[in-house]
Amino acid sequence: MTSAMSTPPLAPDEQVSTGSEREVLETFLDLYRTILKRKIGGLADEQLRARHVPSGTTLAGLVKHLAAVEREWFQAVLAGRPTEELGLPDADGWAVSDADTGDSLLADYDRACAESRQTAARLALDDTAPHARLGRVSLRWIYVHMIEETARHSGHADILREQTDGATGFDG
Repeated sequence: MTSAMSTPPLAPDEQVSTGSEREVLETFLDLYRTILKRKIGGLADEQLRARHVPSGTTLAGLVKHLAAVEREWFQAVLAGRPTEELGLPDADGWAVSDADTGDSLLADYDRACAESRQTAARLALDDTAPHARLGRVSLRWIYVHMIEETARHSGHADILREQTDGATGFDG
């Protein structure tokens, strides 16, 4: 008699293995947004500010930067909102102020991502917006760029988290 091995449930990215292009793009971007949030979850503010690498990149800085990048691409570029209205920080948001806490940074990142989803939902993947350097960019290109940006920085967060408290893996 053999025992049946339990099969783990499908991860979000696996659930869209036959999904539409838009479902795949949205799911992968949301997956990496979630991974980033998990990487900073449960840490004290001092741990989020700790500098473990020569560049000075911190877990808090990564979250602040990615909130700014969400606003830059989805709100400033795609929606055409003035950058002054968005309060975009200098140098893509890496600098963390004394007022920034883990909770405030996560809440701001959640707001930025929700605004991005709302903006993108109104458009087709082929819809384009003007861009000073590239001429025009499509929503499809912005999704791919944001997947790359968020995945890359989630990888950085993975390393910084391991240096902070030894936690590794998808959830820690």
